[in-house]
Amino acid sequence: MCWNPNAQDRNMGETGKEEYKMQSFDADTQQLLKTALKDPGGVDLEKVANVIVDQSLKNSVFSKESGRMCYTIIQVNNMPMLALVNPVYDCLFRLAQPDSLQKEEEVDCLVLQLHRVGDQLENMNAQRMDDLFSLLRDGFLLQGGLSSLAQLLLLEIIEFRAAGWKMTDAAHKYYYSEVTE
Repeated sequence: MCWNPNAQDRNMGETGKEEYKMQSFDADTQQLLKTALKDPGGVDLEKVANVIVDQSLKNSVFSKESGRMCYTIIQVNNMPMLALVNPVYDCLFRLAQPDSLQKEEEVDCLVLQLHRVGDQLENMNAQRMDDLFSLLRDGFLLQGGLSSLAQLLLLEIIEFRAAGWKMTDAAHKYYYSEVTE
């Protein structure tokens, strides 16, 4: 499943900080990323963003990890950082590609991230959000072979955005209530 920055899991160290999968980077890049995670103001965030995007585009599995990293960096100052908006969008666009939409875990990750930061991202760059949702809509309507769960998740996030990034009572009941017969 997709990451949850608030969850306690086996990757959590004694300090309560999450571990990130950075083994594919050289020592200098690993240090840059670790510093960005602890003190974003102490590094060139454009350089950090470029490293994260480049690796995400090379490795779709890392795009999930990069989302975790960007989310953590944003949370350090408790506000979205402009330098991370495009890298986060790039990762979301990667997860919205037809090959990723075929994988329920990647659709779940995409939807989870949009629930968390979709409204903030849209406020920062509405055109990219429109483009992303065009991909999601087309994937939902036109792409064959999507699982029922993937279709349900895509429909739910499309409705979530259409309702102003809020879950209406009717939508909540439809998507999350068990049907009793």
